[in-house]
Amino acid sequence: MAANKTERVVLVQPKPEDFQHIGPNIAQNEELKRESISAWRDSWERLKSNKLAMTGLYVLIFLIIMAVIGPLISPHDFYTNSLDKTNQPPSAEFWFGTDDLGRDMFARTWMGARISLTVGVVAALIDVLIGVIYGGIMGYVGGRTDEIMNKFAEILYSIPYLLVVILLLVVMEPSLVTIIVALCITGWINMAWIVRGQIMQLKNQDYVLASRSLGAGASRILFRHLVPNSLGPIIVTLTLSVPSAIFAEAFLSFLGLGVQVPVASWGTMINDAIASWMIYPWRMVFPAILISLTMLAFNVLGDGLRDALDPKMKK
Repeated sequence: MAANKTERVVLVQPKPEDFQHIGPNIAQNEELKRESISAWRDSWERLKSNKLAMTGLYVLIFLIIMAVIGPLISPHDFYTNSLDKTNQPPSAEFWFGTDDLGRDMFARTWMGARISLTVGVVAALIDVLIGVIYGGIMGYVGGRTDEIMNKFAEILYSIPYLLVVILLLVVMEPSLVTIIVALCITGWINMAWIVRGQIMQLKNQDYVLASRSLGAGASRILFRHLVPNSLGPIIVTLTLSVPSAIFAEAFLSFLGLGVQVPVASWGTMINDAIASWMIYPWRMVFPAILISLTMLAFNVLGDGLRDALDPKMKK
């Protein structure tokens, strides 16, 4: 009879170095391919990649700096008359030439930039303030309130702009304040409609319902949740409203309804130069170029901001 043989099986514990990975590097695959950044930083990076929009931004920065320091670096002031130096062409003494009263065009041009940029920016900021509040209430409350407020805005928007300005001038004297008030009477309506549309899209989102269920009031929900999430369209509309206000100020000043002498704006300078622009073209060229350049810079910057703040454009 054969004896039974017992075989012992020894189990060897495998070690990590006994294995070799074949294929892609897992460690590299698990690494983040892109740094986690905020939405605002991502928008800024996309704006910086837009060369045309950045050019517009640099132009605006240059114009703002020159509006501040331009009248200061000029060897002449903007209001002194020199009747023996009238209509001088651009030269080493008068960099932009002189007007029909011998006033330095360089100082007057940059003083006009102060007035025009101030009117445009202040009017646009007031439009934002009124439009955000009015449009936010329309969009959030809705119903009968929205209908009544919207009809009022439509009626106000239908009033001719020049009629509003003329009526204001009957009550108020022509001045910088009058222009700003005239621009703001109907200028906020487009902003209000844009904010209204954004609020109506966002007010039924989950985070708004959660905030309401936790006891947040209407004003807190509107200004802490809904308006901040609508900042993209608001900023773009603000950027595009500034050149409209600047052009409106120039137009009113051209008609003689704007700022009064000795204060200068681009519109009043063009109005003074139009009668003899073929003989003394520099009197019109410089303010006309600067107002066109300002409006173009604001528009291309606004287009760039629209693309940068659009989440659909995010890669």
